[in-house]
This record gives sequence, structure tokens and C-alpha cells, in this order.
Amino acid sequence: MKVTIAGGGTGGHIYPGITIAKTLLEKVPDAKVIFIGTERGLEADIVPKEGFELAFIDVAGFRRKLSLDTLKTAYRAARSVFQARAILKRFKPDVVVGTGGYVSGPVVLAAWLLRIPTMIHEQNALPGYTTKILSLLADAVAVTYPESAGYLPKRARTRVTGNPIRRSILETTKNQGLAAFGLDPRRLTILIFGGSQGARAINKAAVKMMPDLVRSKDVQVIYQTGKLDYERVIKELEDKCEDALLTSRLIVRDYIYRMDYAMACADLVVGRAGAISIAEITGRGLPAILIPLPSSAEGHQEKNAKALEAAGAAIVINQRDLNRESLLEAIIKVIDDGELRKHMAAQSKKLGRPGAARDLVDILLSLSKGQA
Repeated sequence: MKVTIAGGGTGGHIYPGITIAKTLLEKVPDAKVIFIGTERGLEADIVPKEGFELAFIDVAGFRRKLSLDTLKTAYRAARSVFQARAILKRFKPDVVVGTGGYVSGPVVLAAWLLRIPTMIHEQNALPGYTTKILSLLADAVAVTYPESAGYLPKRARTRVTGNPIRRSILETTKNQGLAAFGLDPRRLTILIFGGSQGARAINKAAVKMMPDLVRSKDVQVIYQTGKLDYERVIKELEDKCEDALLTSRLIVRDYIYRMDYAMACADLVVGRAGAISIAEITGRGLPAILIPLPSSAEGHQEKNAKALEAAGAAIVINQRDLNRESLLEAIIKVIDDGELRKHMAAQSKKLGRPGAARDLVDILLSLSKGQA
């Protein structure tokens, strides 16, 4: 069996594909999987590290305003369909899976033209433009939330699966995570990250409140800054904190490849409200402080975050209200109240869908047999 998976740009589109691929290989060990992405996206780094072959096409996301750049992007998008078609004709997959982002468009369209069965997966409550368009062509459209179907054309063949979560996210123990980071099991652990590429707004607030947090509370922090902000954050923290404090209770990384270890350590997560982050947080049943990205397409991150807040699993801080004081106050509120923390964790766990990856692979296998 051969499967091609297309998706890239951010971890939110890449990791679902990797999870689907690994779950497939557990069920069909001799299956062959190839990914399609771009040389500029995070997939160029992540996919080979996960042990999968990656082929490249040249495509970029569209800007909403008409300009010369938009015309150039349209030309590249058209050309990328032929690039994807050549890859698919060479690899001859039984099924093509699109996990979102601008990479999915040309690949799923090329598969449709070649009459190869296709499945797309939408991670967010509000489907993006790519999903809305591709849903007219795809043989199966897997969505995370039942209400997502209402935003798609009536002819779309939707299935509610949830977001696929890496098995290691669910199975890694707290002790394994603490040991990997060299942390103290007697302290509460806070994980702060702004998605796979970091978040400037979160970094600005986190750097300012970090010295007060680690000095006043017996906590330890794992902090992912993103690669662009890493050097600046390190310099500011070195200016604000004693070296001993930095090394003993604050771990700063530009990128965390083993997020399974970091999630396993965490007693509280602070971050964006991307769909995969939400799936992993709820999969482990963790309390969260969420700062939705205000520029996310049609405000889908705010919808994700508000769903957790309504269930009592998270505290939401809008980015316009995010500063040193608001972030510190929210963190202290959770870490100082054990009952609140326990309640948030229980509500988070109720929202998790740990079987999503298996359900997606079942759909994929049905498509390969012409049964979907």
C-alpha cells in the first residue's frame, strides 16, 4: 500500500500527517508513505527527522489583496499542480491525504485529476478556504468538530474524527518527561510556547513576568520561544535573572522537537489556541491559559480557545489584553489553587479524542479499497 500526505508550513499541518503515517504503519507495516511539502516550510526540517521521505513542490500562500505578488503566487500555484502530478505519477499512491495549508491544494487537485482517492483533514472548528474548496473534490473530509460540517458545501463527504494525536503525547509518563529535561518532580512545571514558530506577543509578556514568577513561586518553566526570538529572549532573561535561577528552574529552547516530553512534564500549559495544540492539551487533560492568535483565519483560534474556556478547561487572554500583569495573574491563579487546577484538568480530559488517528486511518484504508 502506498500513501502520499500533503501539508506544511506550520507544525499544525505537519504533525497530523506524521501521526496518520505512523498509525498507518502500525496497522500496515509494509505500507510506503511519502510526504509532499515545500523547501521553506517547517516540513523540510521535521518530516526527515521523523524518518519519512519528503518531495518538494514550489507553492506559496495567497494574500487576500490583489497585487503583482498575488499574480505571481497564482502562477506558482498552477505550476505546482504539474509538479505534484509528476510526483504522484512516479510514486503511484493508493490514497492521497491533505492535512491543510497551501501545500494541500495543488497535491489534492493533482490526485483528483489522476483519479486517485483523496481524503482531507480539517483541524479547526472553522474550516479554512483550502478545505472549503477541496471538499468539493475529496472522497472524504475528516473534521474535528461536528459543527464544522455546517461551514462546508452540502455535497462534502464529512466524517467527524477529531484531531490525530501522536501516540507518544498520550503515552509518555510524567517521570519520563521530567527526566528528559532534568527537572525536579517536587515542583509544578509550566510549559510556555507560542506554537511551532513562536509568538512575539507571548514572548514579550513572558520575558517581563518570568523573573517575578520563578522568584516568588516554587515552579519550574519550560519555555519555547521560536527561532526568530530566541537570541533576544535569552539576552533579556540574562539581564533580568541570576544565572543560577536560569539554569536551575528555567529551560529555554528555540524549538522543542520532543513536545511529548514537554507535555508530559506540564501541570499547566500557556500558549496559542492552534488546533493541534488544543488536541494535545485535551488529550493529556491539562489546564491551559490560551492566547488566541488574533490574525488566525476568520478568528478560528479564538473559537478553539472559547470552546475550552466554556467547558472550564482554560483561561483565555485576548492578545490585546496580554501583558506582564495579566499573564502573571492568570498563571498564579491556577498554580495557587489546587482544586481549580484539578477541575480544569478533568474538564480538559473530557474534551480529548485520543482515538482520532485510528479513525482517520480506517477511513484511509476504506478509500484504498474503494469502499468509502
